Amino acid sequence: MSAAAQLVTSSTVESRIDAKLLRATMGLFATGVTVVTYRADGQAAGMTANAFMSVSLEPPLVLVSVRKASRFNQWVEHGVRFGINFLAEDQRALSAHFGGRPQDDLEVPFGEHEGTPLLEGSLVQLVARAVDVHPAGDHLLYIGELEHIRHGTQRRPLVFYSGKYQQMHARSPMASANGCIEGW
Repeated sequence: MSAAAQLVTSSTVESRIDAKLLRATMGLFATGVTVVTYRADGQAAGMTANAFMSVSLEPPLVLVSVRKASRFNQWVEHGVRFGINFLAEDQRALSAHFGGRPQDDLEVPFGEHEGTPLLEGSLVQLVARAVDVHPAGDHLLYIGELEHIRHGTQRRPLVFYSGKYQQMHARSPMASANGCIEGW
């Protein structure tokens, strides 16, 4: 086995990749911004996440990566529903609020779908039920099966790139009534 293969497969070997360099490098991958919403002690709660992706169309699965230290992990486990809200540029304050910089004067526009908290005014609101949780380094990967999709008013998405919010100039694809997406 090569030294490189041993590095990848051995959990006892320290990483040769500097954590700060890796963070800066991953920052060069532009992402949308979401707020993942859930119930904590019966109250609506949320956290900003940009490590989100679609996993499968059949069944409809999504993935969100959550720090092990997040309180989300105390409340969401296998079978529990959570929301994913795609943010628009005009929702930057919500991203900051749920990303560790709470603003006491911010009126959070919580709504819900069948008991799952969601953010009103988001580009998209999804409800997923956790079907699997995988440990991955200092994070947990939550696989959720989608149970609800709602599109909000379409406008420019909130985009994060190189450590800050950026603007994106693109037109939104149109979804037809039969679920096929056009414009891609």
